[in-house]
Amino acid sequence: MFRFAAIAAASLVLAAPAFAADCSVQVEANDAMQFNTKSIDVPKSCKSFEVQFKHAGKLPKASMGHNWVLAKTADVDAVNKDGIAAGLASGYLKAGDARVIAATKMLGGGESDKATIDVSKLKAGDAYTFFCSFPGHAALMKGTLQIK
Repeated sequence: MFRFAAIAAASLVLAAPAFAADCSVQVEANDAMQFNTKSIDVPKSCKSFEVQFKHAGKLPKASMGHNWVLAKTADVDAVNKDGIAAGLASGYLKAGDARVIAATKMLGGGESDKATIDVSKLKAGDAYTFFCSFPGHAALMKGTLQIK
């Protein structure tokens, strides 16, 4: 009887991850100005959500830098405009920009960083866009993020 209970308990522990929400995603960008995904779904059960971002290309950040930035879709153009004025040293993001929900640093080829999103700050049904703020990149390098 004890052996059966121990096996049953072990089975539940091993099965637990299958029921847990996946609260992270891996995103890559390349030298062709592309993300490897166009959409990200965040489970509403997550308290925080981590984006593990990698620049899979080879070019340096001064000529082909990439970052991963999240903002409300309505704010993307303004965040980009202010980011260009901020320059490369600031990762093409205005310091303290409250419209930026989460962002990685600007990366060159082969580098990685992560961004953590406080899911409580997102609302189901609102439109969110992730993009690269390097000048001109957001025209091609963008996607949607939503709460599911």
